[in-house]
Amino acid sequence: MTTRRSTAAVAVPLLAGLTLALTGPVAQAEPVPAPVLEASPGVVLAPFYTELDLTGDRQVTPADLDVLAARLGATPASAGWTQVAAADVDADGVLTVADLAAVSARMVYDDGPFELVEASVIDMQAAMNAGVTTSVELTRAYLDRIAAYDRTLVDLAEGGRPLNSVITTSTVALQAAAAADATRATEGMTDLLLGVPVAVKDNYDTLDMPTTGGCGCWEDNHTSTDAAMVAGLREAGAVILAKASLDEFAFGFVSEFSAGQAPGSTLLAASPYRTSQTAGGSSGGTGAAIAANLAGLGFGTDTGGSIRVPSSYNQLVGIRPTVGLASRDGIIPLALSQDTGGPMARSVMDAAAALDAVVGVDPADPVTAEQAGRVPESYTAHLDPTALEGARIGYVASMVGTNPTTLRLFTQARATLEALGATVVEVTPPAGFGDVLAEPSGSTNEFRHDLDRYIATHLAPQVQARSLTDILATGHYVISRGGTYASRAAVTEETYQAWAGPEGTHTRAIATGHALVTGLMDDLDLDAIAYPTGTPYGTHSTNLRLSPNTGMPSLTVPMGQASAEDGTITGAGVNLELLGRDYAEGDLIGFGYAFEQATHARTSPALYGPLG
Repeated sequence: MTTRRSTAAVAVPLLAGLTLALTGPVAQAEPVPAPVLEASPGVVLAPFYTELDLTGDRQVTPADLDVLAARLGATPASAGWTQVAAADVDADGVLTVADLAAVSARMVYDDGPFELVEASVIDMQAAMNAGVTTSVELTRAYLDRIAAYDRTLVDLAEGGRPLNSVITTSTVALQAAAAADATRATEGMTDLLLGVPVAVKDNYDTLDMPTTGGCGCWEDNHTSTDAAMVAGLREAGAVILAKASLDEFAFGFVSEFSAGQAPGSTLLAASPYRTSQTAGGSSGGTGAAIAANLAGLGFGTDTGGSIRVPSSYNQLVGIRPTVGLASRDGIIPLALSQDTGGPMARSVMDAAAALDAVVGVDPADPVTAEQAGRVPESYTAHLDPTALEGARIGYVASMVGTNPTTLRLFTQARATLEALGATVVEVTPPAGFGDVLAEPSGSTNEFRHDLDRYIATHLAPQVQARSLTDILATGHYVISRGGTYASRAAVTEETYQAWAGPEGTHTRAIATGHALVTGLMDDLDLDAIAYPTGTPYGTHSTNLRLSPNTGMPSLTVPMGQASAEDGTITGAGVNLELLGRDYAEGDLIGFGYAFEQATHARTSPALYGPLG
């Protein structure tokens, strides 16, 4: 896979007599300084970490502090003021030690106390750069949290259940973390994901863990390669920590799986906010694990809502990318006409950094060729709190619905968007819009065909169940799905081609939907279409189909929780979803970031705080 990677060098100020150096931890339990390193040029970081750059390398490093220290006392009347004017942070017309301290604060470095719960990628990198923690320590801490929380009944309220968010953990994660620490010690922070522990849905192939698709029938599926997206994460230096649970073979929204259980037995993933409720699906395990801080970042897949539903239920940011932005090779498919993989994170910043690691053209997934020349250097460059200024956002009233919580939160979200400078307009959808939302998922007619292709190219040779018929014969699957699997097994190649072939009805419907919605946005000069992802632990009508039935990207971000006055499910989260044009993920990330920074709507699940 040809990938585009963002890198970043460790930038550490040592303000003793204004002596400046780059430092970082080595891979040891006790943090110690690393050798002095040179800053790497060409770094792409979020604007906060670049806007006070004085040397043109798009990051704040000791080189910038050297320039500023040499010009202390300069004023607008001084020669060369334009080179250093950005460093006059307090705008008092003179460069002072206060400005030096403010510029220094823009480095990715923090030697203060570090708390794992709710830690962002930047928090982790800053602490690792400062030697406060290491990737080994982060990884061990997340493994400890999984052991303590995932299969334990923590919620003692009526109906409380274990999270059941993880199917397996990696036996080599600590080794990978030690390698990341060694890289940091010798090269600095080579990527924003260096050493960050990541959980991926258990339909992503991983060399170091079996890939079950949630089915007990495939517990021996030790693949010989990583999924393309997993390979991108490893290349970035991320630690693949665990395989998250999912609704078996990604079929539905309840996240019921048989992997790791005796034949006939299953488990259900639970929301860490209210464990009597589902975590959503099909990426429910990823949603629960990231919300409960059992990993730093997560990845799911989305065919008809499977990233966005658990993101909404678990107060996470989820990105369903344009079909073609990230390779699906090595992911157990459900319906390749609509399948796509994407990040699930506790913040827009984290989701943007995660997305950077997995995009790229991959000959094994030909649709990715469409992205050539349309992907930015880094999605983190779109993290601008003013991104909504001048944006035009449309919404369709029927997509808002009448649920008291959803209606209240969407009304508030609309006001926030407008306060941040966006024009929000109600849209009368054109004829045919209802047909776009009504087009069903491709899973019925595509699953057998696409699964057979995965079996032929990726399934480990020792796995005996090599077809849907074989899977049914094992008896080791979610038994209630037997009828569904049998009906999918009966779908003929002729039916598949009539549905998803080059001239298939579903193929044409997606193309028509894409043209109609893109035309709507063009005609009204819209930058995005906004709607609620769902309701408290539920979905609203056919909202979730807009993105998969057009192939266009969407981002979902928390917009608040249900109140007692709503009369729904108090405390339940509901997300705002934003849909954009093909490959406009950067714009959506900017809009989502601005909204997030203005609202800070996510809450942390109280039952899963720091370990004692």
